[in-house]
Order: sequence, then C-alpha cells, then structure tokens
Amino acid sequence: MARLPILEYPDPRLRIRAEPVTKFDTELKTLVADMFETMYAAPGIGLAATQVNVHRRLLVCDIGVESKQPYCLINPEIIRAEGTTNAEEGCLSVPEYYDFIDRAAVIRVRAFDPDGKPFEFDAEGMLAVCIQHEMDHLDGKLFVDYLSEMKRERLKKKAAKKAKRAATDAADARARKSVPVI
Repeated sequence: MARLPILEYPDPRLRIRAEPVTKFDTELKTLVADMFETMYAAPGIGLAATQVNVHRRLLVCDIGVESKQPYCLINPEIIRAEGTTNAEEGCLSVPEYYDFIDRAAVIRVRAFDPDGKPFEFDAEGMLAVCIQHEMDHLDGKLFVDYLSEMKRERLKKKAAKKAKRAATDAADARARKSVPVI
C-alpha cells in the first residue's frame, strides 16, 4: 500500500468532475487500499478519489471513534435525502479550516463495493454528512463553496501565502544542500 499525495485548495484539479468506475479489478482494489491508508494517515474520516488526483467516482470514509468502521462507495448516488442538519466540517484538501455547513440529515445511498456488487444503506449524523461532503468532491465541489465570498477570499489568500512559504522553504533547502560542508 502507498500513501497518496492529497491535493490542496485552490488546486484546479479539485474542480474536475469524476467519471464513473467501469472496471472492478485489482487496480481498483489497490487504489481503495491506498486511499484508506492515506485517509487514516492524514488523519481524516473521508477521502474522495478526486482529492488524490484520480478522477473516478470513488470515496472511502470511516467515522468510527473507538474501532474502524470503513465504507468504500463506488459510483455512489443519494437516492433519498430528508431533513437538515448543520455540522462543523473540515477537509483534508483545506487543512486547518473548519466551518458549519447545512446538509441533509438522513440519506439513502446506492453504491457498488470494490467487487462490483451493488448495495444500499441509510446514513444519518456524521456518516451522512461525511458521505455528502465526499460526494461533492466527486462533482468538483468543495465545502468552501458553501461559505460566504468573504470567507472564501480569506482562505484563498491564506492558501497563496502557504504555497509561497513552501516554495521559499524548498528553495532555501536546495541552497543549503549545494553549499559544501568543510
């Protein structure tokens, strides 16, 4: 298994709409395992393939607190949504930022497992929120899209500063390596 790099906002690849999965093979199962490893290491409770620059309709999540409760949803669709909840969300692609977002409180989901077997289940609470959040990624949408324009602009500036600082730090590290040590 391998940890995959997670794209960060405002990377334009996060806006690519994922294509349906059509092949249920060993390569898909490896991707699923790598996504779970990446999500757990981050640490996070959900990860969409889009976030690791794979534009297929696949997500993994695990909201288990005391023990693992992994879900892998391939080509997921919400076939029923009821009620409204307002929960605080964060995102592995938008590190260190959290905000409250309105979502459906209860959903019925239809998906496939890694072997291509269809299944349906009901989700509520944090599991429903997590699935909706990750499904948004598959459509090229981020939770920051639900925020006010002012909050989004602040996040963009913060992300630009972080990217600039990372580039400067990398250049400094390269310069230090090129200096001979006597």
